[in-house]
Amino acid sequence: MIQLKTYRGHIRNWESLCTELSIDKALSRKEREEAILIRGYEKWGNALPDHLYGMFAFALYDMEADALICVRDQFGTKPFYYYQTNDGRLLYGTMIRDIISQDGFIRELNENMLQIYLTLTYVGGEDTFFKGLKKLMPGCLLEFRNGHISIKRYWKPEFHTDDSKSLADYADEIHATIQTIMQEIKTPDETAHSFLSGGVDSSYVLAMSDAKCAASCGYDDERFDESRIAAKTAELLGVEHAVAKITPQQYFDIVPYVMYHMEQPLGDASAIAFALGCLSVAEHTKLCYSGEGADEFFGGYNMYRNAERYGENLKTFYVGNTNIMKEDEKARILQHYDPDIVPINLVQQIYAETEGLDPLTKMSDVDIQLWLEGDIYLNVDKMSTAAGLEIRMPLTDRRIFDIASRMPSKYKVNDEQNKVAFRTAAAKVLPEEIAFRKKLGFIVPIRLWLADEQYNADVRRLLNSDICAKFFRPEEIKAIYDEYVGGNSDLWRKIWTIYSFLVWYEVYFVKCGLDA
Repeated sequence: MIQLKTYRGHIRNWESLCTELSIDKALSRKEREEAILIRGYEKWGNALPDHLYGMFAFALYDMEADALICVRDQFGTKPFYYYQTNDGRLLYGTMIRDIISQDGFIRELNENMLQIYLTLTYVGGEDTFFKGLKKLMPGCLLEFRNGHISIKRYWKPEFHTDDSKSLADYADEIHATIQTIMQEIKTPDETAHSFLSGGVDSSYVLAMSDAKCAASCGYDDERFDESRIAAKTAELLGVEHAVAKITPQQYFDIVPYVMYHMEQPLGDASAIAFALGCLSVAEHTKLCYSGEGADEFFGGYNMYRNAERYGENLKTFYVGNTNIMKEDEKARILQHYDPDIVPINLVQQIYAETEGLDPLTKMSDVDIQLWLEGDIYLNVDKMSTAAGLEIRMPLTDRRIFDIASRMPSKYKVNDEQNKVAFRTAAAKVLPEEIAFRKKLGFIVPIRLWLADEQYNADVRRLLNSDICAKFFRPEEIKAIYDEYVGGNSDLWRKIWTIYSFLVWYEVYFVKCGLDA
């Protein structure tokens, strides 16, 4: 007998699976997805995840074999954590708070992770900030039997370039595949809104969906406000447009909430704005689309256009989309620094897997395996869950990745443009000025707000606290902050990354009385 112990996700191809597994399609979503996982495991065993499209993290217990099977989807859109107690039990689940509250969990800080975090701004790799608590990585299956953990990687990104197709062919394939996925993304009785920025990804998703309302974040400062551009897109597509105007006070006030629900420190400043966006959207709907995945699959970041120039040097420095602090700076500012703990170690296996491939593919693969899981998908999952909102990401799909994995890099980036084939596909339903609009990113005015004493009191409090002095050399942190306030606004990311960690630490180790 198979029991479903825990599950979070959305199985897109449920209709065909119900037919194949003889499951009543009239069942509720909860009942049918539970039946798919149980019957699917009975039929396919550990090959079950190969048959699933969508987002998922789950644990099944095989009573006959007395084995626990834990699975995380191919890209890591849903998190899964595990911890083995001193008496050999396995604590597991999709939420860290559920694990650390259980008997047998010893809450200790894994200070080594701070060195990784200060470079990446997120928790990269399988370790976490809680000692002994690990992430099950994307595309992995964990089996726990007789007190022993074994982990198998059932899927990984693979790239096999097909030069036989033209740019138009690839654009057609992208468009047709998205059409198929959009038919699966929800049932007719569900109503969804769609997040909308000024970029092509969210615009394309909205244009291909049946969403009647688009949601954006905005600011009073026009330099950072993409909602004005998004409003024009929404008007063109004939959908309503709602804007969550974010003030500096709202932004700073919600940081402890974000770090509590994120469960790990995240120095991505856009996560705070996204949390406010989720709370705003959740007032009107419980289901929303979002456009994550296309940048990493199809060459969407401007830095990818430098890939050929980086060449073989990539493996010496490229650890993903963010690289905030170098080793010499971390050695200078940290109270405890270990020269053996360096982010480049996290990506050596990825570079080994892409040996012989072109530089753009190598960069994309690093971001797919590290950055997407550690930052983007974590943010989407944690902030939407906290708000009571479900987010579905149609562009994050193995079928979409399959196209990208075969596409020559020349159809991803060129001297003038990034995401070329994807934009060409989007232009089938969007005007060219939207489909080929320059990428801006999810920008936040925090660069300015951090220096404003009207709002940054908590930043100053923590940077001058005993908590900060526990991990950092106070005179070095003061020097960075003073230089930033003195006019070097490029230092805002370092300050925000440090501050986010301090907020998280205070929430999980000080306010609960565990700080020694």
